[in-house]
Formats: sequence, C-alpha cells, structure tokens
Amino acid sequence: MTMMNLRGVLARKLVLLISGLVAMGIATAILFAPNGFYAAYEIELAGNTNLINELKAPAGMLFAAALLMLAGVFRTQLISLSLAVSAAVYLPYGLARLLSIALDGVPHNSLVGAAIFEIAVGTVCLLALIPGREGRIAHMTS
Repeated sequence: MTMMNLRGVLARKLVLLISGLVAMGIATAILFAPNGFYAAYEIELAGNTNLINELKAPAGMLFAAALLMLAGVFRTQLISLSLAVSAAVYLPYGLARLLSIALDGVPHNSLVGAAIFEIAVGTVCLLALIPGREGRIAHMTS
C-alpha cells in the first residue's frame, strides 16, 4: 500500500469514525433520553407517548446505520459500504431539513447547524466513494 493510499484509507476511516459516533450518540440519546435530547432544541415531548414512539423508531434505524458506519473503521473491506451508508443517512437528513426550512420556516439555530453538519458529512462521504479522491479526502481531514 502506498503512502498516499494509506493516508486515504486512514482519512476515510476518520470520517467514518466521526459520522458513526455522532449517529450513534444521537440515536442513543433519542432512544434512552428523548425528553432531554429534544429539550435542547426547545421541543417539548413530555406526555406525548405517541410522538416519543414515532421518534424512537427512526432512532433505531439510525443506530443500526451507525453500526454499519463504524464497521468500516474496523474492517477495511467495508469502507465503501460504510461510506455509502453514511452518505445515504446524512445527506437525506440535511436535505430534508433544507426542504423544511423552505416550506415551514427557519427552526432553532441548533437544527440549522445540524443541517449544515449533515450535508457536509454526507458530501464528504459521497466524495470519498469516487475513485481517485483518496488524496483529496486525506488533505481535507488533515
């Protein structure tokens, strides 16, 4: 493995580590402490069992996706799959938030920040899937 190729693999693993840990942290918070998690965004859940249940269902999927993202950190042969999963999770979340901003108005600043983060991470993961981008991804993360 060349030095440039090794740097590219390590950079991709770093991106996957960050995206996987963030997704796992969010999913875990929603699954086990939804009231506190959403209170940070000024969203009140107390007493709304139906809404809590509806929020926990996609959190379970997000947790599973986080495991797939992190799998690429530990198994090099899974990097492409893990990057694809990460891009397929983060980009739709961010783009859906942008659609909501356009249709519904601007939400809490933290949710706007989440959209920016999601689109950035999803874009980096998508770009990392393009052959020949190893060096650029390594440069972006160093």
